[in-house]
Amino acid sequence: MADQNVEIDLSRPSIARVYDAVLGGKDNYEVDRVVADQVRATMPHIGDVGWFNRAALGRAVRHLTSEVGIQQFVDLGAGLPTMENTHQVAQRHNPAARVVYVDNDPIVLAHGRALLEENDRTAVVTADLRDPGTVLGHPVLRELIDFGQPVGVLLVGMLHHLHDDENPQGIVDSYLAAVPPGSHLVITHFCDTGPEARAVEKTMLEFLGTGRFRTIEEIEAYFQGLELLEPGVVPLPMWHPDGPVEQPLSVAQRLMAGGVARKP
Repeated sequence: MADQNVEIDLSRPSIARVYDAVLGGKDNYEVDRVVADQVRATMPHIGDVGWFNRAALGRAVRHLTSEVGIQQFVDLGAGLPTMENTHQVAQRHNPAARVVYVDNDPIVLAHGRALLEENDRTAVVTADLRDPGTVLGHPVLRELIDFGQPVGVLLVGMLHHLHDDENPQGIVDSYLAAVPPGSHLVITHFCDTGPEARAVEKTMLEFLGTGRFRTIEEIEAYFQGLELLEPGVVPLPMWHPDGPVEQPLSVAQRLMAGGVARKP
């Protein structure tokens, strides 16, 4: 199930395609690879960071589906399909789980169609997460998501692409206001852990125009009014790891942090 066609702009890099390039994917263009190469020059292990983020997304969705019982997810700023997408993880643990992907890059819609055409419990919507009213009122989303039941709201690797003057806290609050108690919020975010992180931030802001690194305390603030699940906001490899995590963490392992919280 997918939204309508939208023309793809190949003249500017896109967050979804740059992320795809960083992960070693093929659904990107030269303009995106230039940005990915610049970031890689600053942080050679940025590809690992991308996979840490994907793995954390998978563990969070698995936990919410199998341990908490969440049966529906809105994945905001979903990016291009890759391995272990949200609907694949959720539906592995609950075949009835429903997922709506939201992204403002129409290439996500184009590639999502092929993946989802046989899956009537999953949809792709082309919309800008910075406009919660439009996203939440979209007929495709309203068809699949029951706002009378708990929802998993996913902001995975997205809030750092919102500048402070775009009111990221207000955007988070708008989505949380629309879902009932028992819903959960998942956030992963670039983390300001020192000079190396700030060097990556400078590169991303220069070549992509977004990529705001925030402190653990700033990331924690997005969960205000919610009940943070253990272990709180931590470097991604430390959130419900599948096995022992070797210490100390590398710079790449600490470059993103995240957490999951419940709406009381």
